[in-house]
Amino acid sequence: MIADKDRSFYFGASDTDMIVGSWTSESFARWWLGKLSLRRHHFENRYTFAGTHYEHPILESLAVPGMELDRQIIIEDLRLRVNLDGNDREAIYEVKTYELTSGYSLPMKHIRQVQVQMYATGLRRAYIVSYGLTERDYRNYFLPIDRERLQLHPIPYQEGWIHNTYLPRLTYLARCLTEGRYPNVKEMLTA
Repeated sequence: MIADKDRSFYFGASDTDMIVGSWTSESFARWWLGKLSLRRHHFENRYTFAGTHYEHPILESLAVPGMELDRQIIIEDLRLRVNLDGNDREAIYEVKTYELTSGYSLPMKHIRQVQVQMYATGLRRAYIVSYGLTERDYRNYFLPIDRERLQLHPIPYQEGWIHNTYLPRLTYLARCLTEGRYPNVKEMLTA
């Protein structure tokens, strides 16, 4: 788990939905102000807190030889800073925890996040590792990992989406961020 919570001046893989989504919403405006370091936003609740604390034990329970934890990749000209939960030489492992009673289905935002991680690393194999937490897990972060609750979801790389949708928008936003100005989708489309 990366300790620095400051997300200003860089885009992360978890920002992908904002990058490819609507730039005219109020949530985008707040997000953009955070990128310019004009607004601080640090959200944490019992679910995010538990997810952070279980991340390493979940990855360690996979017993993947050569697993590296908390690798960071920076692509400076794109203002892209990607933090990986875990990886080996061949694959990325992105951990997602959820309430066991509600179940887990792969949200598009998680798939897109992993797409960007694969782009940044050059690795073309990735898994979302989902783990259902019980009420007991939320109260005690030191419980052993129950391998029966672990699921690995393979995520295929979508090169066309990266090059045709994501990178044009990221490149434009990186320029706006460097220049300290608000992005305009019409300007991006005509550039």
